[in-house]
Amino acid sequence: MQVAIPHQLGREETRRRLHANMHKMPASFPAGMAKVSTTWPSEDHAMMAIEAMGQHITGRIDIEDAQVLLTVDLPPALGFIEPIIAGAIKQGGQKMLAPPES
Repeated sequence: MQVAIPHQLGREETRRRLHANMHKMPASFPAGMAKVSTTWPSEDHAMMAIEAMGQHITGRIDIEDAQVLLTVDLPPALGFIEPIIAGAIKQGGQKMLAPPES
């Protein structure tokens, strides 16, 4: 599953906001439903390990000039909730890229 989150921030600002807000990603899931760990092998590419609903899920984040592309490898057991997960990822990603609240 791929989810594109468009932005007009440029790579540097997008990268800064994602790095600063990545700890908020588990809050995109219903309370206590997921545990997320992230590593950044390069400044525009992250690898994710997600534990949700008893499943182990891997994913990638790629920062591009005009979008952030999240790719999640959903196991077949979770395929039926793909639209829900895609919506949560898009909404959470938009929050992570939003300017800080004053």
